[in-house]
Amino acid sequence: MSTTSPATRPLLPPTLAEIEDAAATLAGVITRTPLDESLHLSELLGVPVHLKLENLQRTGSFKIRGATYRLSRLTAEERARGVVAASAGNHAQGVALAAQSLGIDATIFMPLGVPVPKLLATRGYGADVVLEGATVETPLRLAAEFAERTGAVFIHPFDHPDVIAGQGTLGLELMDEVPDLDTIVLGIGGGGLVAGVAAAVKARAAAVGRTVRVIGVQAQNSAAYPASLAAGHPLEVATRPTIADGIAVARPGDLPFAIIKDLVDEVVTVTEDDIARALLVLLERAKQVVEPAGAVGVAAILAGKVHATGPTVSVLSGGNIDPLLLQRVVAHGLAASGRYMTLQIPLPDRPGQLARVSELLAQAGANVIEVLHTRHGQGLQISEVILQLSVETRGEEHRAHVISVLEQAGYVPTVMPD
Repeated sequence: MSTTSPATRPLLPPTLAEIEDAAATLAGVITRTPLDESLHLSELLGVPVHLKLENLQRTGSFKIRGATYRLSRLTAEERARGVVAASAGNHAQGVALAAQSLGIDATIFMPLGVPVPKLLATRGYGADVVLEGATVETPLRLAAEFAERTGAVFIHPFDHPDVIAGQGTLGLELMDEVPDLDTIVLGIGGGGLVAGVAAAVKARAAAVGRTVRVIGVQAQNSAAYPASLAAGHPLEVATRPTIADGIAVARPGDLPFAIIKDLVDEVVTVTEDDIARALLVLLERAKQVVEPAGAVGVAAILAGKVHATGPTVSVLSGGNIDPLLLQRVVAHGLAASGRYMTLQIPLPDRPGQLARVSELLAQAGANVIEVLHTRHGQGLQISEVILQLSVETRGEEHRAHVISVLEQAGYVPTVMPD
């Protein structure tokens, strides 16, 4: 496997010169993605907030930066051996497209449950895709074995200096686009993006005698960095399922961790509800389709986890979301925002009850979307039925009002999990 072990190389951040070299290499290959001011988030945070639209990047995420720079620095002999990678999606697409553009054979191991759009895109870029395992840990093991067996160069998704330097080019763009930049908020998985951006902006800011704060955000269900930072070294943590699968990494990379420990000012976590709300806000207010991992920075702002004193940028790091997941997440986000709920109401089995409940909901200003009226259910008496309704509401206060109206009329509504 042609890669330097994290245990044997110096754990130092890429220099500003190295990141600038990466930017020169990537010029004309990547897209210089737009920066869009969010008036809604600016009002919430009390300072100008901009969104860096890496969801509009080639392959739909920032990963093309690090993958392309890493592959561009392979020797002719290494290129001839081909490359191998493991990924749940975004890194796979970045490596596949970079390999295609450089004429390098690429093999990508992906888990069985990978979103179909990411799978099709990776194959569309010409990579040989192997599906195996329930989580990304199995593809990582298989990719390492493939590299040992065939001599292919293993392209790590985050724990390599060239990958980190390539991701750091995003930080240079931010410094150019927002000269008075105060704070950057972006997601952390293994840590390659945050490490590269922090190395770039801290060095560029220091050169002109000022500072820029960098805040990393992890999904609460898969947050290895808080525990690792507290311990002073990378720890592997037990993860739970998260919609932010793009940053679901159980253990920080050695090199990213060393950089983040020294250069990142704060790491915060957000819940699944926070992420779902952020996706909904981005759809409605910014008109941006973003994958859950790409929205965690906005989630942190909405959840009150970010405090800034000047112009702030939240990086929308990717937009590769499965439409079926988007459908579910939007429904979850509406429920989390108090704008959608499903109620179960036991009713006496006699005429007029359905009409009475409908009248009460209309008086409360709730819009009924779906109705299920059934006599079949556990615990029901012979003289009872269950009414299940999905209704639209205008927020938490209105939702509470709707429930109160039903309760005052003698009904016992139960809000069902979304």
